[in-house]
Amino acid sequence: MTRTSSSLAANLVTNLVSKFKRIFLSAVAILSLAAVPGISAADTVANSVIGARGYDLTTFFTSEKPAHGTGHHVATVEGVDYLFTSEENKKTFLANPEKYLPAFGGYCAYGASIGKKFVADPDVYDIVDNKLYFNLDTKIRAIWSKDIAGNIELAKTNWKTIASKKPSEL
Repeated sequence: MTRTSSSLAANLVTNLVSKFKRIFLSAVAILSLAAVPGISAADTVANSVIGARGYDLTTFFTSEKPAHGTGHHVATVEGVDYLFTSEENKKTFLANPEKYLPAFGGYCAYGASIGKKFVADPDVYDIVDNKLYFNLDTKIRAIWSKDIAGNIELAKTNWKTIASKKPSEL
């Protein structure tokens, strides 16, 4: 082996050892982090869900036009983060979340009436008997609006069986 060949071989071994150390230390760090109390899978970005597309749910009831909340005022209900325009609105929501949460988990009200879960658009909403209902779009809302009371009853009945299912399962 020539001097150059042994230098190359030594460099190759050094590089491999260095890469192995980085991989090993990364694995140890990840495993250590998992063992830290208070940190769980629910605390990762992949599990972060913003409800109602970031709208402050209280503003649907108190303002002429609903407003988007900010990251400065956040409340979490059943694993979903809701944003608010003020600390006062956040406190109002937390005092009675059921009053402000949209019906059918925020899915399209008409979709629920036909046994489906369609992602709803919070800009297409109605408040009926002090309950917030979202719909997929204005065309679907027009269909839903032809028999709101009947569609709400159908949706309530269907929701009992579809609430725990993924939209893709329906």
